[in-house]
Amino acid sequence: MRNCRQFYINGQWVDPAARHDLPVENPATEQVIAVISQGSREDLNHAVAAARQAFPDYSQTSREQRLAWLEALLAAYMARYEEMAQAISLEMGAPISFSRSDQADCGRGHLKSAIAALRHYPFEQTMGRSCIVREAIGVCGLITPWNWPINQIACKVAPALATGCTLVLKPSEIAPLSAYLFADMVHQAGFPAGVFNLVNGSGPVIGQGLAEHPDIDMLSFTGSTRAGVAVAKAAADTVKRVAQELGGKSPNLLLDDADFDKAVPQGVWLCMENTGQSCNAPTRMLVPEQHYDRVVALAATTADDIAVGQPDREGPHIGPLASREQFDKVQGLIQTALDEGARLVAGGPGKPVGFETGHFARPTVFADVHNQMTIAREEVFGPVLVLIPYRDEAEAVAIANDTPYGLAAYIQTGDVVRGRRIARQLRAGMVRINGAPHSYNAPFGGYKQSGNGREWGELGFEDYLEIKAISG
Repeated sequence: MRNCRQFYINGQWVDPAARHDLPVENPATEQVIAVISQGSREDLNHAVAAARQAFPDYSQTSREQRLAWLEALLAAYMARYEEMAQAISLEMGAPISFSRSDQADCGRGHLKSAIAALRHYPFEQTMGRSCIVREAIGVCGLITPWNWPINQIACKVAPALATGCTLVLKPSEIAPLSAYLFADMVHQAGFPAGVFNLVNGSGPVIGQGLAEHPDIDMLSFTGSTRAGVAVAKAAADTVKRVAQELGGKSPNLLLDDADFDKAVPQGVWLCMENTGQSCNAPTRMLVPEQHYDRVVALAATTADDIAVGQPDREGPHIGPLASREQFDKVQGLIQTALDEGARLVAGGPGKPVGFETGHFARPTVFADVHNQMTIAREEVFGPVLVLIPYRDEAEAVAIANDTPYGLAAYIQTGDVVRGRRIARQLRAGMVRINGAPHSYNAPFGGYKQSGNGREWGELGFEDYLEIKAISG
């Protein structure tokens, strides 16, 4: 069992002001694997003061100096890549093969993307007779979730460091091991003391404290829409910038000319990977009614064939949900779907056979869902897919857009030109056609209640910058 009770503040590991232990559980075994300390407002104030003191000097460092530090951080990350993959697998249950290929790769990808963007980013430009300067916004508070832990840490920390900001990171208390490892890497890379700080703690104490703090200039939050609303309200009194990446209920439009034998299994797997714990997962599959019975059968067969396994087992399978709280939420929404009349065609309530210990859920598919059912409107964050029939293209677009969210959308078609035309009608921040991957250089974020601002790549710099016009 690991002792992770200290915080990283002002370039060193320090004890909390008062001990408030919190056990960290392996979701596959339900055994305690680490103990962290939940911080207090005193700990937070110490970290914010360190970041505030470091900001004047760090914000004036050269592009070349920040590049050198980021490249050193990338080198440290790659040297400990397997350690990161193992930590993520242990703390939130990602199967180790998936943790290596996808989860841990996010840290590498975002660091490389930030380095590439920093090399040529236009911090200054001329408009008319004015010099337009983009400069670091100040001290940033970063709040990250448990489902893609290093992904959200790296895609916030990297642009903050690249643009000259200093920061305080509050990682998820459910999955904190990857954050501790990353903090070690930042220290190894040689960033000045106070530039990067880490404090663990609960949302109501440390999260709200960051949002309310008068010395925090910008807050970047990833989590549920409900929590995002609370963060924005807490930040309002200090009029700080708030960037949010929140929930999703992403549609997957199977058009009538799609290759169903390929598109349906791919769509089911994309929904189920990471055990469904992805905000951009395609959880609503919209199906032409003339192909509906065929798609239902294909989706059910695919879900039945998805293996559930222990995180330390190699190979393609899904692991447990990240916590008992998340397991209970998923089970409740599955039961609500049954109560509201959705037809269960794969999976269902309870755990898979042979998985009495651990927060494992069954890959589940519901047919005969309409878009007003709870299961079609609320983010499940588990391995649950709904199938919704539609009559024509116009109705498919209307159903796709009939959601409070707008993070991502997916289109499957034999005609890419048609797909691009429909993509422009969808109220979502990202649209993937025929399984095209989303690049680390492309912006990540959504419309409506999926948040505001964008992360990843060059456009991910913008939330960390202020704009100044110098005339004369």
